[in-house]
Amino acid sequence: MSKALNRLIERVRSARASGTPLAIRGSGTKSFYGEAIQGEPLDMRELSGISSYEPSELVITVRAGTALADVEAALAERGQCLAFEPPRHADPERPGVRGATIGGVVAAGLAGPARVSVGSVRDFVLGATLLNGQAEVLSFGGQVMKNVAGYDVSRLLAGSMGVLGAICEVSLKVLPEPAASVTLRMECDEAQAIDALQRLGGQPLPINASAWWQGSLVLRLSGAAAAVIAAQRQLHGEVIEPPLSDRFWTGLRDQTDEFFVESRKSLMSEGAALWRVSVPAGAPPLPLQGEQLIEWGGALRWWVTRDGAARVREVARSVGGHATLFRARDKAAVLQGAPVFEPLKEPLDRIHRELKLAFDPDRLFNRGRFYPDL
Repeated sequence: MSKALNRLIERVRSARASGTPLAIRGSGTKSFYGEAIQGEPLDMRELSGISSYEPSELVITVRAGTALADVEAALAERGQCLAFEPPRHADPERPGVRGATIGGVVAAGLAGPARVSVGSVRDFVLGATLLNGQAEVLSFGGQVMKNVAGYDVSRLLAGSMGVLGAICEVSLKVLPEPAASVTLRMECDEAQAIDALQRLGGQPLPINASAWWQGSLVLRLSGAAAAVIAAQRQLHGEVIEPPLSDRFWTGLRDQTDEFFVESRKSLMSEGAALWRVSVPAGAPPLPLQGEQLIEWGGALRWWVTRDGAARVREVARSVGGHATLFRARDKAAVLQGAPVFEPLKEPLDRIHRELKLAFDPDRLFNRGRFYPDL
């Protein structure tokens, strides 16, 4: 056991003895996400480095405080990648911060443009080591797919926002970079785009990612060269050359694209909020005010709107979806007493609470991050 891990264990023991809550922290790139956290910082960055990497087995094991950029650089040297494209959330106003850490990637459970075609963060977690609220180091899963069949706690950690404990190390499945990729653009309105995405989604096409904004539907085709070429001929879209298309997809992934940059200005000057609205892919256009960008084949609708929480969630529920407040200058003013995340129904709410108490009975970790009372 490393000295860094021993120091974390002792810190948790001390916090438990004194009843001091702890706020798990990596580089802090997602501090805006979720409810306000109570507690003293528990810095995970000292627990860093790649523990093992087996390119032939398509698996990498990484300590939680390791920068995502370092992991991706190591994978790129072998022509591999994290296919779910986790957002790096690097802040240009904080040049000393390199962006997301691996622990934060898994804990937040956020994925980029390719999520709808390759799967979520959870689908790529093979194993994990967790420091729980009783200062115990627990290991779950393994480092190959055959060891993680069935229900696996390590995948439960994906999207847990640190409320179950501090992720110390994680094993992730990696994939080869696609052999070929091309980006196409087509002009259409929102309803036409949703209809096209539904129609194309039922065909054997190598559509890896999609986005619609301001009258343009953009598709990324990735995979075997022959399949990409055939799909390109079938779809007849305008080809966006790699330098521009690479910037576009990176901008969506890292939320540095014009839509997100302009949304932040709206949050500051107009009192708007950025909502992450998840709906069935074929849901019709949503009657909200403001600006919208659509991803994930129609299943993810980003909205910059001044509509309040009650209105946004009413609209999302009307089509079988739910909404999360992603960014706002004044969350309290937008929410008017509602939580950041959509409230869970029974029995899911009870299961969440029982899991929290099983892993962290004294509620030490990230108190309030999911819900103010948890």
